Amino acid sequence: MGWAGRGSARRRPGRPRGRNARLSMESIYRIEHGGHVLHAVRRDEAWHALEGGPWGTPSVGARLSGAEPRILAPIAPSKIVAVGLNYRDHAAEMNKALPDEPLIFLKPSTAVIGPGAPIVLPPGAGRVDYEAELGVVIGRAARRVPADRAHEYVLGFTCVNDVTDRGLQRRDVQYTRAKGFDTFAPVGPCIAAADLDRPLGIESRVNGERRQHSSTGELIFPLRQLIEFVTAVMTLLPGDVLSTGTPPGVGPLAPGDRVVVAVEGVGELVNDVVQG
Repeated sequence: MGWAGRGSARRRPGRPRGRNARLSMESIYRIEHGGHVLHAVRRDEAWHALEGGPWGTPSVGARLSGAEPRILAPIAPSKIVAVGLNYRDHAAEMNKALPDEPLIFLKPSTAVIGPGAPIVLPPGAGRVDYEAELGVVIGRAARRVPADRAHEYVLGFTCVNDVTDRGLQRRDVQYTRAKGFDTFAPVGPCIAAADLDRPLGIESRVNGERRQHSSTGELIFPLRQLIEFVTAVMTLLPGDVLSTGTPPGVGPLAPGDRVVVAVEGVGELVNDVVQG
């Protein structure tokens, strides 16, 4: 995929262990199969139920038979906490000074969709942009977490598309309406193993054309610092997602477009765009 791999992450003590260690071999999916919603892993070109789900001490169960399942958003978060202007190269693109502290906002759970589900442009919407982001999935209730212990509270990584009505964002000043429409938070395709200290490539493509291409090494506020900052404000619950900002190259979507968000080590989140 030709990841940029630029920059270097801020190294802190404490590599993934515990919850992250048991995710290091396989990614976790959430699927609909036989009329039931469950978590599963893909092994030997077959789906296997994840007994106990992703929480606690899960185990891989029997192979699932029958038709191929439908892949859903990997979790159903109570909220998505997103970060604005968190890439150095994006700030340079926008000719903006680096912020002194993270700018955070919320996207509602009702905006979440999974891979393959359509992004629906609201009637009368103006310019609606894609924003490729790395999502950090929280594994257990997190409140006032110090940066050097942040990995203990992380279940894994996923891809997020922070879809945004740019006109409403400018008009409203705050971001709730512009980023809160139904379908404006594609998440997926899975929950992959997390290493909070290793830079990862991130990109977006629209109709096969690469639009964004950077590395989490460009983050202004690294992942550990973000977790510390956010959990000093609010408690993050299991399954909540911290969406960590977008690199340069954001742009508009139109009906008929296919947008891909790709994060190194996670995979590709693919959604088509339709008019509502």
